[in-house]
Amino acid sequence: MKAYLLLVASLLLSGCVAKDKYVQWEDVPPPSFPKLTAIGYAPLATQPAKEPSQRVLMAMQASKIVAYRELAEQVYGQKISANSSVSEWMLTDDNVKASVSGVIRGAKVVKSYPAGEHYVTELELDFAQVWALYQQQSRPQRIKTVTYF
Repeated sequence: MKAYLLLVASLLLSGCVAKDKYVQWEDVPPPSFPKLTAIGYAPLATQPAKEPSQRVLMAMQASKIVAYRELAEQVYGQKISANSSVSEWMLTDDNVKASVSGVIRGAKVVKSYPAGEHYVTELELDFAQVWALYQQQSRPQRIKTVTYF
């Protein structure tokens, strides 16, 4: 009988615990913000344009895209797919594919200039800027205070 009364008393008392609460969150910045750099090169002579000025503009754009790809590789990594075929103990086919996928926000062009037969673009990605931009979408947080009602 004592065990039964104890069980009923504990159930009644557990109903008195406040279950409604308000949690206030606070943003958590990372301990450090690295800066990444990337350089993209594009040949001037092989651009598909008749005028030299058009070739320069096309090479400028191509070198910028290559530099952005290099930044994406640094941030997201590179996916490597490889296939090999062997027949009669001899390698008959060997394929390797590389790809990168991601969104780069906050990068800025540091320099863009012709260098001999190529056009060069240098980019910089400051993660302090990236963190500030991503605050609008994905906000890492920790509990600041909890108020129970």
